[in-house]
Amino acid sequence: MRLYKVAVPLVVFGLVLSGCSGGDDDLGQAGSNAVGASSDINPKGPDELRDGGNLRLANTAYPSTFNTWNIDSDGEVSEVVAPMLPQSYRIDDKGELTVDPDYFTSIELTSTEPQQVTYTINPKATWTNGRPIDWTDLAAQFNALSGRDPGFLITASVGFDRVEKVERGVDDRQAIVTFNQHYAEWKGQYGILYPKEVMATPDSFNNSVRDNLPITAGPFQIQSLDVGQKRVVLGRNPNWWGDKPKLDTITYSALDISAWVQALQNNELDVVDTLSRDDIKTVRNAPGIAVRRSPALRYSHLTFNGAPGSIVADPKLRVALMKGIDRQGIATALQTGIVEEPKPLNNHIFMNGQVGYQDNAGIIAYDPTEAAKQLDDLGWKLVGDVREKDGKKLEIRDVMLQQDTWVQIAQIMQQNLAAIGVKLIIDPQPAQGLFTDVIDPGNFDVAQFSWSASALPLGALQQIYYFDPNDMKGNKGRIGSKEINDLIDKTISELDPQKAMEMANEIDKLVFAEGFSMPFYQSSGNVAVRDTLANYGAFGLASIDYTKIGFVK
Repeated sequence: MRLYKVAVPLVVFGLVLSGCSGGDDDLGQAGSNAVGASSDINPKGPDELRDGGNLRLANTAYPSTFNTWNIDSDGEVSEVVAPMLPQSYRIDDKGELTVDPDYFTSIELTSTEPQQVTYTINPKATWTNGRPIDWTDLAAQFNALSGRDPGFLITASVGFDRVEKVERGVDDRQAIVTFNQHYAEWKGQYGILYPKEVMATPDSFNNSVRDNLPITAGPFQIQSLDVGQKRVVLGRNPNWWGDKPKLDTITYSALDISAWVQALQNNELDVVDTLSRDDIKTVRNAPGIAVRRSPALRYSHLTFNGAPGSIVADPKLRVALMKGIDRQGIATALQTGIVEEPKPLNNHIFMNGQVGYQDNAGIIAYDPTEAAKQLDDLGWKLVGDVREKDGKKLEIRDVMLQQDTWVQIAQIMQQNLAAIGVKLIIDPQPAQGLFTDVIDPGNFDVAQFSWSASALPLGALQQIYYFDPNDMKGNKGRIGSKEINDLIDKTISELDPQKAMEMANEIDKLVFAEGFSMPFYQSSGNVAVRDTLANYGAFGLASIDYTKIGFVK
C-alpha cells in the first residue's frame, strides 16, 4: 500500500518518456504537478458495474518475496500484497485518514505520557487459515520490525524501535501499543499487517513467504503462481467479511516496460502507468483506452555511494557534482508536454503541493563554473578531458534500470558532467535483481531509481536518511551524519505536527548539504486504462479500495 510502505524503492518510475523536444499542444493532459489534486479513477457505483472480470496489471519483475517489510522487497511487492492484507487506515484524495472499518473498529491515541495507542480489531476479521486476527499479530509485527533482533532483515522499523511493548487489551481483539519514546507518525505503523506466522522468527520473516503468501486476510488471496510466466493471479477470498469485490481476479504479469503500451493496445493489459509523451499520443488515439491523471506521490532521483573507498565518498565532491548537473534541463526534456511547467523537485521529504514543501535545494543550484572551481579546490585537476587526483580519473559509474527514461536522464547528466571534466559511465541493468544484486550490495558509484512518497512523509526519515552502519535499511548510499541522526530522532519524537514539519525541512537542508542524493522530478501521474474500467486509475494521494474496482455494464 503506497500510503504506509513509505519511501519504497520502485523498480520503475511513473513515467516512461522518450522525447526531448518542446511541448505538445494536443495532449490535453498538461497541468499542475502538485499533489493534492482529486483522484481521476472513473468513479462508478456498484449498480453500474458488472459482477466479475479480470483486472490485468503489469509489473517489471516477479516478486523476490511477498514480505513487503523484508529488505529484498520493492514497491511492486507492496502493490501485489495490498489486496490481500489488513491495513489500519484509508486515505481519501485530499490526504485525510480514516480508520479502515474492515479491520479495526477504532484506533485511538489514548495517552501521551507515555504515548499509548489502542487498536480495537473488527470482530469479523479473520485470516484465511481460520484464525481470528488478534493482538498477537500486532505484537509479532512489533517484535519483527523493532530492530532489536538483527536477524529480521527489515526494510523499515516504522517507529517500532520506539515501542516498549504491545499488550492484550480488554480481550484478544484489542492491542495496546506503549512507546518508550514519542513517535510522531504512529498512524503509519500497521499500514500492512502480516500474520504472526510470518513475523514469528527471523527465518519465517526472511524466508517463509518468498515463494507464496498462504495466509492472508483481504478481499483477495493468491489463486495461482506461475514463476515461468512471471505471473501472479489473485482470486476472491471466499471468507471475506466485507463488501464483496466486483472483480473475480487480479492478474500481475511481469513484462519488459517497452512492451506495456503494445500489450494495452492488444487488450492484454488493462492499465499502464508509465507513459511517455509519445505513449500518450499513441494510447489517446487507440479505441477503448482513456488517459487519467493525478500527480503521484513518487519521484525519481540520483543516489550517491558514500561508502569508504567509493570514488564519491567525499560529501564536498558529491555537492560539486550535483552543481554541475542541470536538473531543470532534465525536467524540461522529460516532462514538457506532460505537465504545464516542468520543474525539478527541490525537497527530499515533501512533494510539491504537500503541506511542508519548500525549496531546500539552493546548495546544489546549477552552476557549472562554480562546480568546476569546487572540483579544482578539492584537488581534481583537469588532465585532457577528464579530471584526475592522485593518479585516479574522475570516472563515475551510473547504474539504472534498462529503460529509455532512465538512460535519457543519464545521457543528459553525462553531457553536463563532461563539460566540467567528469566522465559518467552509463550502466543500464535489467529489472530482475536490480536492487537485490546491484543497488543493495552497493555495486555502483551513483544509482538512479525512484522513491514512493507518502501522505505520512516523516516515516521516511529514519528509513532512508538515518545512518546506522549495522542496519542501513533504505540508506542505499551508506551516507549520513550524527547531526542528521540527532535531528531525525527529535523530529520523529515531536507530536506537534507543525513543529515536526519545520524540523523535517531542517533535515532536508542537511541532506542536501551532505550530498546524500539529488531529486530529479516528481511523477506526473499519467495512467492509461481500459475505458470500461471503473474506480481505478490515477489515485494521487488516495488509497485503493479493491472491492470497488470493476468494469462498467
